[in-house]
Amino acid sequence: MKTIAKLGLALALAVSLVAGANAGDATTMTGKVMCAKCALKKADAKECQDVLVVKAGDKTSEYYVVKNDVSKAFGHVCGGEKPAVVTGTVSEKDGKSWIAATKMEAPKKS
Repeated sequence: MKTIAKLGLALALAVSLVAGANAGDATTMTGKVMCAKCALKKADAKECQDVLVVKAGDKTSEYYVVKNDVSKAFGHVCGGEKPAVVTGTVSEKDGKSWIAATKMEAPKKS
């Protein structure tokens, strides 16, 4: 009986570790950084906020960029757009997708 309980506990621990790793996995996306207030004219934007706009076929996705040292070093884009490759972790907050960037750079020229 103790062996079954130990196996069950070990299995539960392994599953939680795998689920936790997937939740925080970094992803890399290529798109255009634009200002939610000035360029995208979002009705709920009270102040300037960078948004990564990613197009895949006919689908467009928007990821609000968390303000941190990486995004500040990349520079705010107001009124226009700037191509970018962004690596970071994606989360949901207030019905919006957010990306906490660990790396932001201009796409490599081919």
